[in-house]
Amino acid sequence: MSVVGCGLKRFRFYTAGESHGPALTVIIQGVPFGMPLLAEDINKDLARRQGGYGRGPRSRKIERDQVTFLAGVRHGVTIGSPIALLIENKDFENWSVAMSPQPVTEETPPEKKRPFYLPRPGHADLAGAMKFLTYDLRPVLERASARETAARVAAGAVAKKLLNHFKVQMASHVLSVGPVQSPVDSSKLTVSEIWERAESSELRCLDPITTEKMKALIDEAMKEGETLGGQFEVVVDGVPVGLGSYAHWDEKLDGRLAQAVMSIHGVKGVEIGRAFEMSGKKGSQVHDPILPPDPHPTDWRFFPRATNNSGGLEGGVTNGERLIVRGAMKPLSTLRRPLSSVNLLTGEVAKAHVERSDVCAIAACAVVAEAMVAIILADAILEKFGGDTLKEIEERVTAYKDALSAWAAGKGKEEEATAG
Repeated sequence: MSVVGCGLKRFRFYTAGESHGPALTVIIQGVPFGMPLLAEDINKDLARRQGGYGRGPRSRKIERDQVTFLAGVRHGVTIGSPIALLIENKDFENWSVAMSPQPVTEETPPEKKRPFYLPRPGHADLAGAMKFLTYDLRPVLERASARETAARVAAGAVAKKLLNHFKVQMASHVLSVGPVQSPVDSSKLTVSEIWERAESSELRCLDPITTEKMKALIDEAMKEGETLGGQFEVVVDGVPVGLGSYAHWDEKLDGRLAQAVMSIHGVKGVEIGRAFEMSGKKGSQVHDPILPPDPHPTDWRFFPRATNNSGGLEGGVTNGERLIVRGAMKPLSTLRRPLSSVNLLTGEVAKAHVERSDVCAIAACAVVAEAMVAIILADAILEKFGGDTLKEIEERVTAYKDALSAWAAGKGKEEEATAG
């Protein structure tokens, strides 16, 4: 069992299970009492994760992920206790001996046990083998596999259900596959428009012409026995002002988001807003000018900005603008034309192990990132507003927004000036 997330305080989740084991399990702690929650709320996101051009046969044909509630939900409503979820691995029937929880006999043929000793460059195989001093890499592969992200998406779907009650909207899309980049500027689109365009694309790309170019590149990589990575973006509107902290390093929301997204399999880089682009410019070109206050905004933009290069975060705290998180995923480690490796049993040079894999999983990665961002935001909202029931939290959010409205209107200025 492992806990996933950085400094999660209120919305915590644990995942367990192996890639070819009987099932994946998720335990979620901190969901308030009284929140409507159905299996369909989670299953639709599990299906989104399994889509995407370039996925292998397991995602396309074998697994059809569905969640089963084991605890924490009664009559379609959360009851305030930990939620336990089960996602069955349909492929386990083909691995019932190799991944059996029960001991196998000495007479069991090696091919049934499915060990392997040829670590794949770029994967956790060799590092995991050295960590646990094992020559058989199967135990490492099974847990290091990105199959685990199905459990994260399930937890993220529950977090998104909570965020919806506070009118927080989010979407993810693919910015690039290999060198092919989308020309669409997502800042000019609403979250609903981003969602609709991404969901209609086999690669979650906002531009149909670029989608076809990406697919052609994936086809070429497939013929060459290669894999491809890419970049994705998660955008969130309606995030309350004041989530996170500027006072403590481990409570800064940008740090928590970066760690959560970086923890996704294959992700090697994360930025908030236009971080990498801004690093090459002058300060006057990148900082977001503050506009006159709006005491009664439809969202949380009480002091709107002329631009949003900072991606909705300043000093580790949300400022009311659109939250923008981007990530870079490397090409997948399993190659059908494998790189050179070393047999851990013999010490001889050999080709790396080949396991069933995808050619490109960037579309799925974007959905997983969406889930991880939702989890961090749900945790931050619960941290700031507290409360055991959904109704109680809603009342506290409303009270805070009313107080901000009065503050933006200038009420209290005279008292503060006199006190100062």
